[in-house]
Amino acid sequence: MHVTVEVVGEDVHEFDVEGASYADLLERVDLSPHEVSVMVDGRPVPEDQPVESEHVTVLRLVQGG
Repeated sequence: MHVTVEVVGEDVHEFDVEGASYADLLERVDLSPHEVSVMVDGRPVPEDQPVESEHVTVLRLVQGG
């Protein structure tokens, strides 16, 4: 499955994934599940859920250190 991951206010990434979770997508864009919310169709989804959408929006909640 081809998935587009949009990190709001930053970059857009495209991946081909099979059997991946949303946490796996976050790892690919070097983000932690503790600092973001993963959204599909405007609704948050659990990071451990399998990827079922072709477009994912990632909203950073924590930035900097």
